[in-house]
Amino acid sequence: MDRIKAYKLHEGRRHFFKECGVGLGKIALASLLTDAFASGASYAAPPSLAVNPFAPKKPHFPAKAKRVIHLFMAGGPSQLDLFDYKPDLVKYEGHSLPPSVIGNQRYAFIRPDAAVLGPRFKFAKYGQAGAELSEMLPHLSTVVDDICILRAMSTTQFNHAPAQIFFNTGFSQPGRPSFGAWTVYGLGAETQDLPAFVVMSTGAGISGGAANWSSGFLPSVYGGVRLRNQGDPILDVTRPTGVDEKLQRDTLDLIGEFDHQELQGKGDPDIAARISAYEMAARLQTSAPELMDLRKESKETLAMYGADPDKPSFARACLLARRMIERGVRFVNIYHEGWDAHSDVVGNLKGNCATTDQASAALVKDLKQRGLLDDTLVIWGGEFGRTPMGESNTGLGRNLGRDHHPSAFTIWMAGGGLKRGITYGKTDDLGFNAVENGVHIHDLQATLMHLLGIDHERLTFRYAGRDFRLTDVEGVVLKDLIA
Repeated sequence: MDRIKAYKLHEGRRHFFKECGVGLGKIALASLLTDAFASGASYAAPPSLAVNPFAPKKPHFPAKAKRVIHLFMAGGPSQLDLFDYKPDLVKYEGHSLPPSVIGNQRYAFIRPDAAVLGPRFKFAKYGQAGAELSEMLPHLSTVVDDICILRAMSTTQFNHAPAQIFFNTGFSQPGRPSFGAWTVYGLGAETQDLPAFVVMSTGAGISGGAANWSSGFLPSVYGGVRLRNQGDPILDVTRPTGVDEKLQRDTLDLIGEFDHQELQGKGDPDIAARISAYEMAARLQTSAPELMDLRKESKETLAMYGADPDKPSFARACLLARRMIERGVRFVNIYHEGWDAHSDVVGNLKGNCATTDQASAALVKDLKQRGLLDDTLVIWGGEFGRTPMGESNTGLGRNLGRDHHPSAFTIWMAGGGLKRGITYGKTDDLGFNAVENGVHIHDLQATLMHLLGIDHERLTFRYAGRDFRLTDVEGVVLKDLIA
């Protein structure tokens, strides 16, 4: 009889939560729980998940960086017009490159014999080290002595979605954990009031989608939480009409009691993720609005970023990223889409640089003056670069653009134990291939994890019968970049 009574009571409570319209099951869960729930993966719950999946964890060795802000320029900025000036492209403009240079490289929209397109902007040298930058980056030129420019990056992917996913997860197909997810899994969080891993977007769409910030086969609690640009930063974070604080607290406590019983019986980490998400959703009702209110920032700070506190923009997102890491957020992704210059590379770069250059440089300056740059990694760049050859297609209405180029592209980084004021790597005279200190995506990932105090070969997760890691089966720490 006792079992029957307990069952009826349990079912009655379930009916109450289903029918009463409290709505707490909706509060932020759609954003806080990633699509990894649908993977169908099974695994033993790590002991820590039964307590607190975000509990701070010691790194493998003393870390130089504690947190990451990744400014992802989705679409692939043209390195040849921004960072890697090649006089020979001016000389050979209008002519085809020799087949010996092209090799077996594949392209998305142009033929290998397409004519060379020279750099479209003037370049000059800046800073004590004489870093060479395009006139399109006047603000970045003021912080060149605080950044590290990598000119010989390469990837194995030449289309947007697989290249973006590869850059973020180390694999070209969806389903693997992202760099941010691995970071939080390995180090835990420094805040309980905000998500440990936050994602923002300031453009028209991201080719790789949520796979770029997914937890993959890691427990879903480690996935990125995407914040909206307008209204509530997370859907349903506002308490429903008619629900006061006490009713919400009582409801959460009762749901938590059921979930903890399930967790003890099954050891499923997705249950721990659900518990954490409910509690985080409640805390976000206070912390998220305070975070998003930029009116408390000084006029000088807003002007430095070029941010309007009431209007969504890349500048506003950068300022929010600084505020997040001040409040203990471990990893911030900002995706700015729109760099895919298949036509009118000049207009594309003028527009995107006007949108991103000031705020990117301001972020470095702001972190430095607040004493945060030393242990914060800032990364700027896209999934690949653009071709030395031009793209023109009357059928598609394209002219004076550049196609995707995986063999050589440029990113820059700052802070977090990196050397400052250096340019690392070199491409050939046509900007086609890396010829000195080339950096593969897995090498970059291994180096970034090293700066965070993580041995990329030791941070693994067992799934489908083998141990996986961010860098999979390769990757070398680039010690020449480390201060």
